[in-house]
Amino acid sequence: MKTRRVVTGHNKDGRSVVKWDSALEGTPGRPRFEKVELWATDTLPARLTEDDPTTWEMGTSLANGSVFRFCRYEPGVAERWHRTDSIDYGIVISGEMWMQLDEGEVHLKAGDVVIQRGTIHNWVNRGSEPCVMAFILIATEGAASTGW
Repeated sequence: MKTRRVVTGHNKDGRSVVKWDSALEGTPGRPRFEKVELWATDTLPARLTEDDPTTWEMGTSLANGSVFRFCRYEPGVAERWHRTDSIDYGIVISGEMWMQLDEGEVHLKAGDVVIQRGTIHNWVNRGSEPCVMAFILIATEGAASTGW
């Protein structure tokens, strides 16, 4: 999966400019899954830095920070039950997804939004096409970073 990312900044005169305009490649995770890290912050409230956080070593979520990524789930993606120490905004961009919880599951389609509030969950693609989701994870107070 390749995603174009455009990041703005300021030049030496304080005028707005494009700092980065590049295509980011996805990285594989568990079988039939890949992700593209788009942006992250290591503090909340966020501070503007000149760093490109996609070069950071990061897990699923960052303590005291935020993570923005795209994830692509192929049909039959391997299970990964997990919980993040964050408020997670998940947006289905394309395809279909089933969110499993301790009790029950929800079928999601393109345009649907999930607000995940620190609950144990698993993503299952039972469809015939890949599902792409956007995730914004914002650390909760006292949160720890969570890994893959």
